[in-house]
Amino acid sequence: MALVPVFVTADDLPWIPGSDFLGEVSLSDGRETVYMKTLSDRREHGEGVARIIRFCPPPGLLITVLAIARSDEHILILTGGHCDKTGRPRQAPGDYMLHPRGHRHGAMLAQETTAFVVYTGEPDELLDFRIAPLRGQGSDAGADRMSE
Repeated sequence: MALVPVFVTADDLPWIPGSDFLGEVSLSDGRETVYMKTLSDRREHGEGVARIIRFCPPPGLLITVLAIARSDEHILILTGGHCDKTGRPRQAPGDYMLHPRGHRHGAMLAQETTAFVVYTGEPDELLDFRIAPLRGQGSDAGADRMSE
């Protein structure tokens, strides 16, 4: 196999709506809450995937994600950040995380957040994706949209 570099200008790539790869669970009142750009996908060569992922939670709502890493997952937060259930920041731009293969992990997002994500093989197995009110901003009863 020839070693061929990949050059991409991220701004030239379209944002793929989350509903294309997650289904309707990623919609809130008909609006997209997740977008993705694939910078490279070398899985057919036994390698991994590089993506930019953008989460856009509606005001007052929290996106929660639960997944298992099917390969090492490297995440660098570019804008926004992860938070707790009340929206209080936990990770910010410039923060880096590594989820090793097999690790069960999650994220909570209450503000628009963009991250550079590299999987060394297959992307995560999504266990749950919810959009719900931030704690203290209304009842959670019946508000969750849960993946099946």
